[in-house]
Amino acid sequence: MHTVLIVDDEKNTREGLRLSLEDDFDVYVSANIEGANDVLQNETVDVLVTDLRLGTDDGMDLIESALSMPNSPICIMMTAYGSVDTAVEAMKRGAYHFVTKPLNIDQLEILIKRALNTRSLKEENTQLKRQVEKKFTISNILGHSAAMQPVFETIEQVAPSKATVLIDGKNGTGKELVAKAIHNLSGRPKSKLITVHCAALSPQLLESELFGHERGAFTGATEKRIGRFEQADGGTLFLDEIGEIDLSTQVKLLRALGERTIERVGGNKTISIDVRLIVATNRNIPELVAAGEFREDLFYRLNVVRITLPPLNERIEDIPLLANAFLKEFAKENKKPVKELSSEAMRALNKHDWPGNVRELRTAIEHGVVMSNSTKITLRHLPASIREESVVNVHTINAASEDKEQPFNLEKSETKLIMAALNHTNGNRTDAAKLLGISRRTLQRKIKDEPAKKE
Repeated sequence: MHTVLIVDDEKNTREGLRLSLEDDFDVYVSANIEGANDVLQNETVDVLVTDLRLGTDDGMDLIESALSMPNSPICIMMTAYGSVDTAVEAMKRGAYHFVTKPLNIDQLEILIKRALNTRSLKEENTQLKRQVEKKFTISNILGHSAAMQPVFETIEQVAPSKATVLIDGKNGTGKELVAKAIHNLSGRPKSKLITVHCAALSPQLLESELFGHERGAFTGATEKRIGRFEQADGGTLFLDEIGEIDLSTQVKLLRALGERTIERVGGNKTISIDVRLIVATNRNIPELVAAGEFREDLFYRLNVVRITLPPLNERIEDIPLLANAFLKEFAKENKKPVKELSSEAMRALNKHDWPGNVRELRTAIEHGVVMSNSTKITLRHLPASIREESVVNVHTINAASEDKEQPFNLEKSETKLIMAALNHTNGNRTDAAKLLGISRRTLQRKIKDEPAKKE
């Protein structure tokens, strides 16, 4: 049963409300703010109904105090000094509603029940939203496919530990997002997350980037440099494309992991470090080990916990979820009215092979948002590679089925389809290209190629 606290300095009003409401609620009463605060601090109160004037006290102050509590009650103001200004002020301070005296008990009871129902719905929606967010996203990683659930579970399990994590997967699968998620859930999210893209640096520059150098350590080292390990002290260091580092740097990295110490290039001072290391690669490290390009002992140091990200074509159930998230992001960024993808566009996305994985999908949706001037992304707004693939996968096969002699001859079917489009548009190549879902340049090329094929 819900609990209601009635605060009024008039005894008849307090007791009258108690008698009227106690069949449906647990009712507490108080004549002043001091007594009301005592109840609020020691009992769970769902609804506070307070008079505006409480002797020399102000009921508005009681509402502000009640709303500042962790589990604040719904607050309803009652007063004989009713005015629009008073009502507005009560609402501004957080009151749910405002009633005037003499009170209509039935209306007050309806108002209380409505307020409780509204809060219950909000709490249910909040709880549902949290459940959905936990199921479908971890720190901006979206997915509800079966292929992504082990990834989410491993992230949640490993994040609070200090274990080194190896993330592998093809380019564009979101390895850096996983590293950020582990850092954000690590218990030290306010500390630094330092990222180094190893393939972008030469061996000498990478060594200096990771461990720092002393002044005069090599030509051009005109001053001391603090390396990324020292910068990440107390936080997380993410080394992307770890498979690209040279063997000499691997030796120093192995020592840093084993001893939790480093030395700057050109220096002899041992520096202790407290760094959580996360590494990522799109290469097969065991194959590199077998080829002598990667140290086996370093691989074992890095491979404490391994997270393998599936390519997008193995998690196609996530494409609508990802596509709509990217659509919302880019529509806001570009101030465009786009709100959805057409069914034809979504079918094309689902059928595409996605060699560039999530990164390619993100780019495709950005392209669609930029090219659309309506509330919807259609097939013609998507990149040409996806449109043309859609033509081959759908229209060409349909046309081919009508050829009884060679029902699956791709060249004949494509030619028939192009001719049909040109006939339909009275030879207008621009309109025919739009009808086919390809660019005019692609159509031109296909038409020019026809004579060569027939010779």
